[in-house]
Amino acid sequence: MPALARPLSLADRLCMSADNALRTLTGAYRQTERAEPAAELPEAELSADERREVAGLMRVNHVGEICAQALYAGQALTARLPEVRGAMERAALEENDHLAWCAARVEAMDSHLSWLNPLWYAGSFAIGAGAGLAGDRWSLGFVAETERQVVSHLEGHLQRLPEADRKSRAVLEVMREDEEQHRQQAQEAGGSELPAPVRGLMAAVSKLMTGTAYHL
Repeated sequence: MPALARPLSLADRLCMSADNALRTLTGAYRQTERAEPAAELPEAELSADERREVAGLMRVNHVGEICAQALYAGQALTARLPEVRGAMERAALEENDHLAWCAARVEAMDSHLSWLNPLWYAGSFAIGAGAGLAGDRWSLGFVAETERQVVSHLEGHLQRLPEADRKSRAVLEVMREDEEQHRQQAQEAGGSELPAPVRGLMAAVSKLMTGTAYHL
């Protein structure tokens, strides 16, 4: 019989977390599993103001995906059950496509990614690790609530995009579907609903992050 795979040690998981951080923050995620949804669509003729708006919105979405990578990495590090840890790692892999797609749209607008990405990553990793320490049901509940708020942000951004920018719209529509699926999966896996004060705090932190990332 083949030997059973050795469970990953804490040192192994720490090394994987460090590797994920480096890959996320240096742009090594650019090779995606799926083709960009907007690849076949033409680039729209946008005014300078419209290009700034698209760049700001897509920079915010890119920061959201940086935070998602960090949250999942932190939760995977401290998850108690192997199946929960595996679910976090798979979700992070799927979110990798979103990172690349958002970065491409920001660059298409001749703009920059957030200069505060290392800060966003570090803070989100700490939050994710803390959620994992609280227990797998709370960790999954945190994922579900995070994804619910992300879907709400994406719907707002879809309304704000210039009508002519079909490329960015196509990206956000696929992202919205993926995030909703992740929310449902976390709930079905046993995620507990977070207390109202925690949900409110998450919304306030998210508002601060999005307002800052739009410009920086």
